Amino acid sequence: MTTSTNADADAEIRSLLARIAQLADRGELDEYIGQFTDDAVWAMPANPLMGMEASTRRGHEEILAGVRERRGGGVQGPGTNTRHVITTTAVQVQDDSHATARSYYLFFGDTNTTPTLRTMGQYDDVFVRGERGWQLAHRTIVVG
Repeated sequence: MTTSTNADADAEIRSLLARIAQLADRGELDEYIGQFTDDAVWAMPANPLMGMEASTRRGHEEILAGVRERRGGGVQGPGTNTRHVITTTAVQVQDDSHATARSYYLFFGDTNTTPTLRTMGQYDDVFVRGERGWQLAHRTIVVG
């Protein structure tokens, strides 16, 4: 893989990470889930500060069920005044169709009044590039 191809993949993956965060806060679910591979895995530990139990979701249907639960509970989504902030991202491109990244995240609530840090941690992500471009294939969340 050439350096310019690595740089292009790195930029595309960073843009994908930003898009997923923004869509989690304010986006349409169809567009959100389109950022994931069909067989994507979302592994989340328990987060007592947020009142959330540990879960592993596989595939679009299960991942969307988790998003609907969080939106239904007012944890995130349109109208909740929340923001996922992705920082300190390191992307490793293995080849033309496989990459990984580790990113730190901050999750803020009450962003329209007094922004409050609700939780923070890291995302360990695996990406696959296919017909629809780079997509998230596996996310493991680490709280703290």
